[in-house]
Amino acid sequence: MRTCVGCRGRDQRSALLRLVLDDSMHGDAVAGARRIVVDVRACLPGRGAWVHPEPRCLELAERRRAVPRALRVDGPLDLGEVRAHLGQ
Repeated sequence: MRTCVGCRGRDQRSALLRLVLDDSMHGDAVAGARRIVVDVRACLPGRGAWVHPEPRCLELAERRRAVPRALRVDGPLDLGEVRAHLGQ
């Protein structure tokens, strides 16, 4: 069981998307923001934040600033790739 950082609902790991910080591309993101990627296989190294694969949950997570808190990072994050994965 994992908790969605957006809606705070608990669900099976297979029903959630894992988001991780992409440290391979420093400074390449929009306005110095660090890039967040979707870990489709849920096996990338590092801390992860779990979110339901719904735009509503991602919006809630952004509004609550839950993704940087879950990943324990400071500063702006680029969630563009996550939005593209969700079809936004």
